[in-house]
Amino acid sequence: MADIDMRTGRHPYLMSEPFVPMDATAARSFDTIIKSALAEDIGDGDVTSRAVVDADVRWSGRIVARAPGVVAGLGIAARTFALVDPSTKIELAVADGSKVAGGSVLATIDGAARSLLAAERVALNFLGRLSGVATLTRRYVEATAGTNAKITDTRKTTPGLRAFERYAVRAGGGVNHRFGLADAVLVKDNHIAAVGSVKEAVRRARAGVGSRIVVEIECDRLDQIDDALEAGADSVLLDNMDAATMRKAVEAARGKAIVEASGGMTLERVAETAAAGVDVISVGALTHSAPALDVALDFDSTRSGG
Repeated sequence: MADIDMRTGRHPYLMSEPFVPMDATAARSFDTIIKSALAEDIGDGDVTSRAVVDADVRWSGRIVARAPGVVAGLGIAARTFALVDPSTKIELAVADGSKVAGGSVLATIDGAARSLLAAERVALNFLGRLSGVATLTRRYVEATAGTNAKITDTRKTTPGLRAFERYAVRAGGGVNHRFGLADAVLVKDNHIAAVGSVKEAVRRARAGVGSRIVVEIECDRLDQIDDALEAGADSVLLDNMDAATMRKAVEAARGKAIVEASGGMTLERVAETAAAGVDVISVGALTHSAPALDVALDFDSTRSGG
């Protein structure tokens, strides 16, 4: 088996380090993604602002949350403004991971009006999207408070934005599952169908990767749990099981493997699932269905030159 601490439930591909908010400097590592988004939106230039706003006009304003939620992506938004115009000044009023009320000021900003207008939509798109992910994640985390279950994301992320969305999950209090296919073995139903049985799938996986890489297998029936454990699985993923069946699966796997639950994990269902004693609950909805938090840039004053 891979190196898993059964006492703490620490799984090698579940990140449980303390969350560290990303500032604009740290966001530099994502410049390629941000520049791509800016190029998509700005193209050959903001023709509206060029035609309407004088080149020497400067604006001061505030980035605000129109609705309550958990903030994520402020550093990325700040970096977006800086890439359009390095002279833009932005000061963060809160940190990523903060729970804010509707109407809260998230940051203040000052810069050339044309530059602010050019960067505004991309910056707010990032901020609203990631804050939405963090907000939904926090709701799941709060729904499972008092249990040992960790809320984790899945690979059901927006193509190209996985690193951003995984960061937002951590801002909301969740943890990250494997980043991609190279990080761990997760044998799913189609893999099992291809080789004929749970035992054979785990046997092949273990023989193929050795003991240094985690082997997890998806099970949708109780009888598959024993087969998976006998074959040497490190973790079993209970797919779309009801709470009573999950409790039996947890008992069967106790002390032998990490138990993860997945499939249709709504906010209404997640508390019952956590109470069944599972170690991990993976929720695709965190990244594929989170509504964006409503954020906006409000301008307070206008001046020329300077």
